[in-house]
Amino acid sequence: MSHVLEESLASVLLTTLRDKRTRSPQFRNALHRLSLLLAVRACEHIAVETETVHTPLETVEGTYFEPRIALVPIMRAGAGMVDAFHTFLPEADVWHISMSRNPDTLEPEFHGSKVPRMIDPGIEPHNRICFVLDPMLATGGSASLAIQKLKDAGAQNIVFVGIFGAPEGVARLEQDHPDVPILLAVLDRQLNAIGYILPGCGDAGDRLNGTQHPS
Repeated sequence: MSHVLEESLASVLLTTLRDKRTRSPQFRNALHRLSLLLAVRACEHIAVETETVHTPLETVEGTYFEPRIALVPIMRAGAGMVDAFHTFLPEADVWHISMSRNPDTLEPEFHGSKVPRMIDPGIEPHNRICFVLDPMLATGGSASLAIQKLKDAGAQNIVFVGIFGAPEGVARLEQDHPDVPILLAVLDRQLNAIGYILPGCGDAGDRLNGTQHPS
């Protein structure tokens, strides 16, 4: 199941990201602020626990987030979303999965990961929630492979969080991992012949890091 942001602020920030005139510093800022909105929505997937706290006047029942949280950016563009999530989840661990997309096949090529195994008793609890972060859900190949790597390590509670999504990518994730919720800022129209989201924002990794070719 996929969910899309509907806030006016999200639309304004998406416009900044789409505009080809937006330079890398402004692009990073807009992506960070949009990731803050997504982080707030993503927190709805985290289990809460209760505790009694003492105000200056009386005691009251309060809540706090279940602490076992992992942020899993798909490198390199996913790294641009981590700081926003840490704003609300400062204790969250950060794991990394690195891959790139083959320009000929449009399928992902896995380069490595730093993900602890969670299937060994006493290492990691199975109920840890993992947020997979990637600004672009295009073909869905990279996201699907990243999620499978987490499942192979023992993860059972996974949420994908992205900014731009294509129907093709959403369909692939829903087919490959129907148990994984999808949270996006926007669902765009389609992919072009080389696997870029339309209208999209181009290559988010290049625009974040200033490595795009000048137009």
